[in-house]
Amino acid sequence: MPRKPIGKLISYISRQNQKNLTKRLRPYQIGGGGQHSFLKEILLHPGINQDQLTSDLKFDKATTARAVKHLEEVGYIKRTVDENDRRSFHLYPTQKGLDFHPILKNILSEFNQQLTGRLTEEEKDTLTVLLKKLNVETME
Repeated sequence: MPRKPIGKLISYISRQNQKNLTKRLRPYQIGGGGQHSFLKEILLHPGINQDQLTSDLKFDKATTARAVKHLEEVGYIKRTVDENDRRSFHLYPTQKGLDFHPILKNILSEFNQQLTGRLTEEEKDTLTVLLKKLNVETME
């Protein structure tokens, strides 16, 4: 039996997960384009520089700018100008963002459980190791 290409399977899983996650986050005014990833990173690293956020999450600058603009417009984050570089911004969660953090963690945990629910703990560990290995190899 011919094997399906790994990249195709990963892409399919990712698209389905993103589609379902976007639907689940819509009531909170968080849409696609990885907006939840940006918010989560800002919540975990208050004051992160926008360029560092782009680099850490492996998105392009335009996607980061759109996500940050949206998150700021709906009140989850605020941007402050860097005193040393007026073109650079630091990103901080607002109270609304901080209040939403446990809800976001819950939603992401639920989705992770749905994604891996049929795997044993050993299979989850193996999958994580293999995906990390693939990720490192594709980064080189």
